[in-house]
Amino acid sequence: MSDVKKLQQERKQLFEDLFDGKIPKRVPIRANLPLEFSIQYAGLPLAETQWTLDGVEEALDKACQMSKSDYYPSGFSRYPAHLQILGAKGFVMGSNGFIQHPEIIGMEVGEYDEFIKNPYDCIMEKILPRLYPELNTDPTTRSIVFAKAFKAFFDYIEAYGKIDAKLIEKYGFHVIPRESFSVVTAPFDFVADFLRSFKGIAMDVKRCPEKIQEACEAMLPIQIKRGIPPVPSKYGHTFIPLHMGSYLRNSDFEKLYWPTFSKMVHALADAGQPCLIFCEHDWMRYLDYLYELPENTRLYFEFGDPKLAKEKLGKKHIISGFYPLTYLQSATKQQCIDKAKELIDILAPGGKYFFEFDKSPVSLDSVNVENYMAVLQYVAENAKYDNPGEAAASEDKSANKPKTIEIPEFKSNYYKAWEEYKVGHPEIGPKIEPIMASKLQSYEEMIFRMIFMLI
Repeated sequence: MSDVKKLQQERKQLFEDLFDGKIPKRVPIRANLPLEFSIQYAGLPLAETQWTLDGVEEALDKACQMSKSDYYPSGFSRYPAHLQILGAKGFVMGSNGFIQHPEIIGMEVGEYDEFIKNPYDCIMEKILPRLYPELNTDPTTRSIVFAKAFKAFFDYIEAYGKIDAKLIEKYGFHVIPRESFSVVTAPFDFVADFLRSFKGIAMDVKRCPEKIQEACEAMLPIQIKRGIPPVPSKYGHTFIPLHMGSYLRNSDFEKLYWPTFSKMVHALADAGQPCLIFCEHDWMRYLDYLYELPENTRLYFEFGDPKLAKEKLGKKHIISGFYPLTYLQSATKQQCIDKAKELIDILAPGGKYFFEFDKSPVSLDSVNVENYMAVLQYVAENAKYDNPGEAAASEDKSANKPKTIEIPEFKSNYYKAWEEYKVGHPEIGPKIEPIMASKLQSYEEMIFRMIFMLI
């Protein structure tokens, strides 16, 4: 076995032990470096490089060389071509080359009832043409525009996929099992982000909270479908960034945000898919709610009290985050290392912890790269356990009764499951049906996937 393969196997074992409820040899490291950071680090022009992909592999390679992350460090990125083709209003590339999300409204307050009746139909018929004006045209032109955008979107996915696969093997990074990853948002966040906007949802909370409740319930089948990947695995995850919860009053959170979010996470767990939840901003006042999520949910915190989080959640869930990325910019190298040691001393005992900064460095000036490297080097070399292989800290399992969620059925005029398709095509023979079903349904899922990368 080559040294790289051996390293990759060791990294894999760290995460599998973590998710199997064992103490790993050391604290696993998951540290993302977004595409924009990597391009800047390589000294390449940001806008041009995102469009042409010239030099992207070299840029990501250079980022991999400076990272001590066990998990493949290349983070999520948005692709410019399909956004431009569609005339995106919600994702706009600025003069500095960063794709930004301006405040935008895709649904008027008087349209809640239409949305509640069938969210996906409303998204396809009304919301997408508002957010992407190039679709707001005659049917023929709309079809051509969407076809071009579809091709551009998956061209970028294919290109980055090839680069990622090459670098993962070159440097021996750990990756989750194939097709065991997904991304979704809490139903409330979905309604807020692109439909009603931050300002709009804040007003709706006061004037029509019952409509928000109904909209969140209506979105639940879609969000559950989005969150379950093709091959659920306890070693994979569904990433859920939480946006609006920490900005709500406790009473509004309890009534409007938590019910459908909790149902969604439990439904994914029922399907065999754990969640990696990014608790944006400060979620300390909601720790008791988070405790009620399925056992071994992965909770990644931005701000808050790590001691309190460990005390309340550390025996049931897996914790990460809390390391302030801004510290890497302002503190000395030794101070940065001391901060990492402080957090490891708090969060690592008993296992159920992986190291991650409180956020990813979006731009090169977000951090002092030397400090960034020093912190990850310290964790990789020093955050070792004396008792690897032993059971991680846990609570009385009898107190953690699983909550079974009945998954509501997702239906739309613009999504056709195979069984529906087959009804209209009785000529399909039983011998060829399994092959056709797999192939044709995959294209249905590709459209579904792309739609929800747009909003």
